[in-house]
Amino acid sequence: MSQTLTVAAAQFASHIGDPDANFGEHHVWVAEARKAEADVLVFPELSLAGHYGAERLLDITMKRNDPRLLALSRAAGETILVVGFIEEGPAAQFYNAAGVYKGGRCIYLHRKINLPSYGKLIETKYYAQGRFVDTHAISEDWRLGLLICADLWNPALVHLAFLHGATLLVSPISSGVEAVGEAFDNPAGWAATMHFYSMMYGAPSVMANRVGPEEDLTFWGGSRILGPFGEPLAVAGTEPELIAATVDYAEVRRARALLPTVRDSNMGLVEREMNRLIDRLGVPDIIRDDG
Repeated sequence: MSQTLTVAAAQFASHIGDPDANFGEHHVWVAEARKAEADVLVFPELSLAGHYGAERLLDITMKRNDPRLLALSRAAGETILVVGFIEEGPAAQFYNAAGVYKGGRCIYLHRKINLPSYGKLIETKYYAQGRFVDTHAISEDWRLGLLICADLWNPALVHLAFLHGATLLVSPISSGVEAVGEAFDNPAGWAATMHFYSMMYGAPSVMANRVGPEEDLTFWGGSRILGPFGEPLAVAGTEPELIAATVDYAEVRRARALLPTVRDSNMGLVEREMNRLIDRLGVPDIIRDDG
C-alpha cells in the first residue's frame, strides 16, 4: 500500500434485527467501493443489526469469524472493511463491535467502551463494555484508530488512540437527531468533533453514519472524510450514499511537524495526575468521607 490511501464511507438505512437483509445491502456497497478503488470502506455503527437491533439480541449476535462476515470480506478483494455488528464474545457476553476485515479474515476488532444510557440511548441494557483502546497497522504508515460513536465523546479515549500511534481515525456512528434532546444539535456537534480531532492530532478521519427513520429516531447521515488539517474532503447528504477521498501521508507528516500534539503529550504527567486522582478520590476515601 502506498503513502496515499483511498478511504470510503457507506451510509444507508439498516434493516432492524435482520442480518441477512443487511448482508445483502453490504454486498451492494462493497461492489460500489471496489468501483471507487477504495482501500478502506467504513460502514456505520451496528450496520449489520440496525440501531435497535439489540431488541432481538439472542437472534442476531454473531462471532467475529462468522462465515457471512468472512464471505463479505472475500467479496471485497483487497479492500479493508470496517463492519458494525453485535458480537458474541466468550462467556455469552455481547458487545457493540466494529470488526476490521481483509482477505477473508478478521484482522482487528474494537468493542465500544463508552456505552450511553441517556436521552433515548439505552445501550447499557444490552451490551458489555469494551475494555481496551488500541490501534491496528494496515501499512507501514497507516495505523487505524477505531472508536465507535460515543467513544469519541470521551476525549481521553481519542487521546489514547493517538498515543498508541493512530494516523487515521475511523469512526462508525449511529447518530439520530432526537437522541439526546432538542438543545443539542447532533449534526453540528459531529461536524465540530471530527474537525477538532483531525486538526488537533494531524490525522485524516472518516465518520460513517446511518440515514432514515428507525423507531423513534431520525438518522441524518452527514458521513464525512477529513484531511489532517481538519479540512472536509467529502461530506454526504441525508440519503444513502457512498463517499470517497484520497488522503496522503505526506500531509500527515506536514501537519504534525507544524502542530506536534502527539509529540508534546506528557504521558508521565498524565499518569502521575491520574494516580493522584485515584488516591484522592478512591473508594476508601469516599467511604470515609461519607462517614
